[in-house]
Amino acid sequence: MPETKKSIDQIAEDDGRYDPRALKFVYEGLGVTVQRLRSEEDRGPDEIRHVTGQELAWGLGHLAVERWGRLARMVLGQWGVRTTRDLGEIVYLMIRHGWMSAQPEDRIEDFDHVFDFETFFEKQFDFELQA
Repeated sequence: MPETKKSIDQIAEDDGRYDPRALKFVYEGLGVTVQRLRSEEDRGPDEIRHVTGQELAWGLGHLAVERWGRLARMVLGQWGVRTTRDLGEIVYLMIRHGWMSAQPEDRIEDFDHVFDFETFFEKQFDFELQA
């Protein structure tokens, strides 16, 4: 008899590195990233293409900024996500448990150093005080 698929909460609990909300954010963020790429490339709703690790990391970064603004880095950090490699670790954890899929050419290293969290999440919000 096939084993039932673990819930995202159970996967996070068993793994212990990331808050379940981080896994849910990455899973939801994949769908948002796919939709954005589809509209940017003017593809129809049935035209699906593979999303690379770099594209997903950037998509998740933008989604975090949209949701939490200046607090994005802090929110992700509280969930254990401090680098784009952490996003990849979550993706591959989800792949191992059947929540996501990968192509043969995909590697976890595709998520290494995609962008620097401090630069991406904080520097873009710098502002000048007028005297």
